[in-house]
Amino acid sequence: MSRANLGKEPDEVAAMFDGVAKGYDRLNDLLSFGRTRAWRKAATRVIAPAPGMRILDLAAGTGASSQPLHEAGATVLSTDFSEGMLAQGRKVRPYLNFSKADALNLSYGAESFDLTTISFGLRNTLDYRAALVEALRVTKKGGRVVVVEFSHPTWRPFHVIYMRYLMRLLPVIARTASSNPDAYLYLAESIAAWPDQVALADAMRAAGWSQVQWKNLTFGVVAVHSGIKS
Repeated sequence: MSRANLGKEPDEVAAMFDGVAKGYDRLNDLLSFGRTRAWRKAATRVIAPAPGMRILDLAAGTGASSQPLHEAGATVLSTDFSEGMLAQGRKVRPYLNFSKADALNLSYGAESFDLTTISFGLRNTLDYRAALVEALRVTKKGGRVVVVEFSHPTWRPFHVIYMRYLMRLLPVIARTASSNPDAYLYLAESIAAWPDQVALADAMRAAGWSQVQWKNLTFGVVAVHSGIKS
């Protein structure tokens, strides 16, 4: 089975997600001790979807992040670059509008969306700074971006415990529950190497987003960053 490395070559990352697509949602719930649902609810509150909103959901995978936006009446385009994830999404959520898209080179016109969001996917792009710039391009003036991503716990004792779980226990659990446990070793490595909350906010500002802020979830295990296209 395939796994990506921290070079994050697109073909390798896509192939890795193709291989875990079938059990992806179930295993994520297991590895997060069920917290993915709470994180999704918190992100939805920040997005504040409403009828008439046009939302681009990048790296949407099987559509778990898109579903609450769709249920709120927004028009959601659920995109991913993994054919396996898209196929699984169409199977389990056939009511969503799925399409293949590369977050670094989107085919949509400038200012096409009221809001662009990406959940647990920015970390997997070859160049997350370029992805933030591309998201800015397709978002309308006055529109927003919402980035949901694993981050760094802010309380030192918890940070130590979390990193031990991430690098030692998570791969063990994955070996018993996943057909491609090496993919979850990549997950742990990519989270450990990811910028902290302040660094990601700085990258968003450098990409052109203004009024950047973030909300920590589960003591900073996940952070929801948002910004406005001014």
